[in-house]
Amino acid sequence: MDFDFSDDQEMLRDSVRKWVEKSYDFERRRAVVKSGGFSREAWQGLADLGLLGLQVPEAQGGMGFGAVDAMVVMEELGRGLVLEPYAAVSLVATHLLQAGHAPSAALWLEGIARGGPGVVLAQEERHSRYRLDHVQTRAQHNGSNWRLSGTKIGVPDGGQAGAFIVSARTSGADDDAGGVALFLVSKGEPGVELKPYPTQDGAKAADLVLSEASGIELLAAGDAMPALEHAVDIGIAALCAEAVGAMDRLVALTVEYMNTRKQFGVPIASFQALRHRIADVKMQLELARSMSYFAALKLAEPAPARRRALSQAKVQLGQSMRFVGQQCIQLHGGIGVTDEYAASHYFKRLTVIEMSFGDTMFHLGEVSARMQDTAGVFA
Repeated sequence: MDFDFSDDQEMLRDSVRKWVEKSYDFERRRAVVKSGGFSREAWQGLADLGLLGLQVPEAQGGMGFGAVDAMVVMEELGRGLVLEPYAAVSLVATHLLQAGHAPSAALWLEGIARGGPGVVLAQEERHSRYRLDHVQTRAQHNGSNWRLSGTKIGVPDGGQAGAFIVSARTSGADDDAGGVALFLVSKGEPGVELKPYPTQDGAKAADLVLSEASGIELLAAGDAMPALEHAVDIGIAALCAEAVGAMDRLVALTVEYMNTRKQFGVPIASFQALRHRIADVKMQLELARSMSYFAALKLAEPAPARRRALSQAKVQLGQSMRFVGQQCIQLHGGIGVTDEYAASHYFKRLTVIEMSFGDTMFHLGEVSARMQDTAGVFA
């Protein structure tokens, strides 16, 4: 199998890396954190590069690129610790907007490609524990309208979004996957309340409280759950690629520090024990990279194979992120946990990624549940 990137993909990588280096260095990122975790200027910069419309169809002003192109972009955004919710808006939400039948979906896609207000998925609930089919938010048909009531938690950058794709139950018990539909809910509508808060990595999230809020049906029950699962898998693949980029940069920072920090008159990089530790770190990084490639390539597979593959990738990435993050911080010593030094921010971001769209233990259970005749790893 050929794992070389095409010339166009290398050009895409180069353009994103140059933008990050020029417009989103570490000091700029710290300023964004202090101003609330979102930069309108940076968001427009991503739009000007065409990145917000990367997977928006050309008919809506996008580029119509694929999963590998998205992986390339996410690696570079991960290297730069870009705070803006690129994957949540331009990869996850755009997939659902394209799959849906709401008349306004095309308008939202056009707005996203131009750098307008984003649309984000709001699927997590306090008692769902990452299960997509455990939905207590209710939707009732009232004449020609749908009315939604319930609470969604951890909505990425909910304070900046223009609308939300909300999973809500139209029928059945709380765990009945067949009774879940997806709705578009606009910010600012009566009955829509947002409770924003900062996250550990410096970004922003929000709880979305709906009280008889008006919603437009995007995908009806029966069609909604397969589309939602696919969108979440796209989000997992994006997070895997972002984590690889972040770990790659964290390892580079650590090696640079080891080559300059001296003890007993020599760089600590000359100590054999520390060289062995950084070799183990590099091994975990490359394991994560290979599973990120695996995740991106499996997005086009049928649902059973795709879901198992994405859970396998998330398990490996979770293990690698924990090992790489802890070892790199320990190799730095005390400076590694200071706010003024970039390494601590990479560690925080890796921690948040590990908890997003299901943590390592959750996906280990998912892999186990999908094992049938084989161990799954070699199938």
